[in-house]
Amino acid sequence: MCYNINMERCLVKILGFDVDSFTFEEAVDYAYSTPGQVVTINPEMISNAKSHPELAKVISDAQLVVPDGIGVELGLKILGHNVHRIAGVELGKALIEKFSKEGKSVAFIGAKPEVVKSAVENLKSEIPSLNAVYVKDGYFEDTDSVLTEVTDASPDLVLVALGHPKQEFFINSLKQRLKSATMIGLGGSFDVWAGYVKRAPVFWQKLGLEWLYRTIKEPQRFKRIFPVLPLFVIRVFKERLCNI
Repeated sequence: MCYNINMERCLVKILGFDVDSFTFEEAVDYAYSTPGQVVTINPEMISNAKSHPELAKVISDAQLVVPDGIGVELGLKILGHNVHRIAGVELGKALIEKFSKEGKSVAFIGAKPEVVKSAVENLKSEIPSLNAVYVKDGYFEDTDSVLTEVTDASPDLVLVALGHPKQEFFINSLKQRLKSATMIGLGGSFDVWAGYVKRAPVFWQKLGLEWLYRTIKEPQRFKRIFPVLPLFVIRVFKERLCNI
């Protein structure tokens, strides 16, 4: 690990993409102290970025890239890196708690109107010091107006749940305007915080099988995971063989 009192990043590489090797606690501290974009990378995002240079550039320009998904953790282990998964939903919650504890403000952007509203209400009941200065659902057409609104609100932490890769591009645009904030894309995390979607039992999470649990509960996710995940693992094995 390269994390120290100077908060230096220690990057490992997988299929051409840099990933931070921070522990969960280190990632929280680094994201709190370092404004910019946090990418929660997974096999689907990497596979997409391999064929879309504009997305690859957004990832490479991010200030923090954490391995969200057992597939990336497994891939890094195949390549000889002992880096553990950092679930986006958990990192996002920890950042809300950290920023709120320090008197900082938070913005929520994404999901359905009733979902983001319920998510913020539930979080406020758990974190009374949460100061949500901007709340916006993801069903907007005028992106520039939303970018202006959130910039005017000047939050310290911005959580965006627009789905991949829309949220990554949105954050990349926002960070050009709001240079002092930490921003993270969180996919379906708002649905979890709102109580609309339940996370896998802890047993499944510890085994790294949360993706399988969700696929069983939501069969429509199958097309997103297959053949992406097995092809991702095959590519990683090829990279490993090339490095031997």
